[in-house]
Amino acid sequence: MKKNVLKITAILGLTTVLLNSCGPKENVPLVYFPDMYFPVAYDPLMKAQDAYSDHENEIPAFVKNNGATGLSPVEGTVPQNKDGVFEESLLPKNMDEYNAGYDASKKIMASPLNPANSAKDIERGKFLFERTCSACHGVGGDGQGPIVQSGAYSGVPNYADREITVGSVHYVLTNGRNAMGSYAGQLNAGDRWRVAMYVMSAFKKGATAPATATTAKTDSTATKK
Repeated sequence: MKKNVLKITAILGLTTVLLNSCGPKENVPLVYFPDMYFPVAYDPLMKAQDAYSDHENEIPAFVKNNGATGLSPVEGTVPQNKDGVFEESLLPKNMDEYNAGYDASKKIMASPLNPANSAKDIERGKFLFERTCSACHGVGGDGQGPIVQSGAYSGVPNYADREITVGSVHYVLTNGRNAMGSYAGQLNAGDRWRVAMYVMSAFKKGATAPATATTAKTDSTATKK
């Protein structure tokens, strides 16, 4: 008899606990570590902010890293726009926008990068061209890279025969053209301008003069249209 009473008591107690756990949630218990229970997603490379206020994060380690909470990726692994010369939202969304953008790009005769660094920019452009573009375009820009010579690919033009500007070269690097795809995933915005500068300097006999600060600013604005 005593055992039966204990069993009944235990069953009633368990039933009470279960019913209470499924009841209304007006009195929600305190949640410890809410940032783990309700995680707030953020880009670690963007300026950090306190997840529970509008105040900017002032942790010294983050301040030294321009507000970012994570280290910058190794150069060449993740495209970045440190030069601030490109906006992804301005990419063409259809063929009409692409053609209009290409025509406009041909009017751009100087890059928006700082003209004081043009020598270094062209030097880096050469480095990137030879490692990214020469497989098809050839180190001499004649369209006779090793892939073309192997017979696997054809139709790559000789830069010397093309009517191009630094703006149109940058535009094609960003958006692709004909059989060439976009290289926005391989080269960041600033480096695409550097490659374009090198192409014009090396294969069009310096057809583009060094930009003045005013000209560069104007051309940068034109690129965004």
